[in-house]
Amino acid sequence: MSRPKTHFEFVVYLLVIVSIVYIFTLDIIQNQPFYNLHDHFSLSNSNNVTGDELDQALAAASTSDRTVIIAVANKAYVDGDKPTMLDLFLEGFRAGEGTEGLINHLLIVAVDRTSYDRCRFLGLHCYKLETDGVDLVGEKVYMSEDFIKMMWRRTLFLRDVIYRDFNFIFTDIDVLWLRDPFPYLTTKQPLDLQISTDKFRGNPWSESHRINTGFYMIRSNNKTRALFDAWYANKDNSTGLKEQDVLENLMRQGFFRELDLKVKFLNTLYFSGFCQDSRNITLVATVHANCCRGMAAKLADLTMVAHNWKTYKRLASVNTTSTFRWSLHRACWRSWRN
Repeated sequence: MSRPKTHFEFVVYLLVIVSIVYIFTLDIIQNQPFYNLHDHFSLSNSNNVTGDELDQALAAASTSDRTVIIAVANKAYVDGDKPTMLDLFLEGFRAGEGTEGLINHLLIVAVDRTSYDRCRFLGLHCYKLETDGVDLVGEKVYMSEDFIKMMWRRTLFLRDVIYRDFNFIFTDIDVLWLRDPFPYLTTKQPLDLQISTDKFRGNPWSESHRINTGFYMIRSNNKTRALFDAWYANKDNSTGLKEQDVLENLMRQGFFRELDLKVKFLNTLYFSGFCQDSRNITLVATVHANCCRGMAAKLADLTMVAHNWKTYKRLASVNTTSTFRWSLHRACWRSWRN
């Protein structure tokens, strides 16, 4: 027969139990996946909406884990014949698989009054970015001086978002979201940066890839803040280079490793583009009109992708997807001749 526990033994026993529960709870919190898929289809009511206009816009669009989908628009994306690039971008969300609810977490950053007014008219989350006298209205031809200025202004803005402790997916508006990409981005191992590639080379951890800043997911922490600081600090020492080139140069120089960044390079099987089409329509999540010059060419070939997607869904309904083929990106191929 066991003897009754003394008061001291009981207290020790209780403290041991409390400690075990605390350690177990802490371990769960620290190893919680970066993204909770259940959060992506409803607005969070727990975000702090105090602060300036940007804080409020980010909080309104974010998930409960402070993740926002961000796209930048100017007049060229919203004006002109229908459908515009913004129309096509939004149609991708509405026609995609598991993507329509993600519009709730999309923040359109408008760099001029026309794009801001259009965003508000469409009932989206919108933020008007002050451009400090830089003219970002109208189409900016690839690698022109104005194009490079726009890319750097975008980078500075996204640096601000990181410093406000928001995680984000940045997506160009010439990216069609055909499936919810979060299942392909969410991992048990917390990653600092997951970035798209022009051509996937087989190893998602290899720095040999040509990166593409038209689609990437980044976690807000001290390492990624340091990355954005160094990235933007190189702006004035990189004449003739776009921000993507500068980020890639930092990677080649070993800066990612110096910061101990955990970086994954995204497979074009899932995150496709015109540089390298996905080989499997049943898996592809996004299609980017990269390797293409000019708004008209991008719009023409992305419209064909939207038609391809509708064809695939029709074929899938009768189990005959084996006959599916992507359309050739003829307008984009021709765009380089002009």
